[in-house]
Amino acid sequence: MDYFFELFFSGLTRGSIYALIAVGYTMVYGIIELINFAHGEIYMIGAFTALVVAGVLTALGFPALAILAIALAAAIVWSAAYGFTVEKIAYKPLRGAPRLSPLISAIGMSIFLQNYVMLAQTPDFLPFPRLMPELPLGPLQSYIGSSGVFIILATAVSCAGLTLFIKFTRMGKAMRATAQNSKMAMLVGVNVDRVISLTFIIGSALAAVGGVLIASHVGQINFMIGFLAGLKAFTAAVLGGIGSIPGAMLGGLVLGWTESFATGYVSSDYEDVFAFLLLVLILIFRPSGILGKPPTQKV
Repeated sequence: MDYFFELFFSGLTRGSIYALIAVGYTMVYGIIELINFAHGEIYMIGAFTALVVAGVLTALGFPALAILAIALAAAIVWSAAYGFTVEKIAYKPLRGAPRLSPLISAIGMSIFLQNYVMLAQTPDFLPFPRLMPELPLGPLQSYIGSSGVFIILATAVSCAGLTLFIKFTRMGKAMRATAQNSKMAMLVGVNVDRVISLTFIIGSALAAVGGVLIASHVGQINFMIGFLAGLKAFTAAVLGGIGSIPGAMLGGLVLGWTESFATGYVSSDYEDVFAFLLLVLILIFRPSGILGKPPTQKV
């Protein structure tokens, strides 16, 4: 039973990261029906930003918690700026174009950001400092580490804050109106351009939180970490029902547990196979995802 709980908390930890990134995918898709393939690279840029800031602050002798807070804030701001800029440069000029055009633009932006970071930094793996302090976990210590607890708590707080923002704020209501019908939202005075920009900013900020936490948890980063993480998070978003924020969270957790239990009880060689096999099965038997709604014909 100890082994089961160890796998359970391991899956919860990685599923929390998938959920943080998947929310960005699903928010953008819900608003403008675009799969933002560059979202994984925003996650990677957040991790690199935190690495640079943490290195400078460590050299200046800052305490560990201050380094974590400042590095996380810098990563959020920098990644949000990248998300905002990517939307303005790569997607906004293509609104109204055939759906394939922004999709190709997203793939191109993803490849550009990967190569940009590789040339600006290094193609090799870099060590990432352990920014999260040790916590007195008692009996839980044998199942999960302090960094895992930080990741789960950060994900829970971020997702709860986002849910409250979407439900109860004026801008959250504007986002829901735009997701339902952007033209009608414009007619009633919603600034759709501002809503779309804010969607990219929020999604990028959440991805940056995930990038910093998982980099500190794993202890190393390189320019390709966003590719596979982004692909898995996209899988989680589709699994939960793309366009649904609760679905993205649930999809991330289901994917994390699937990988963890498959790795623990079958073989680590098939970790990715089980993840994508689950996606195929969901798409066959429930194409709209676990919490997604079947598309309706608008008249």
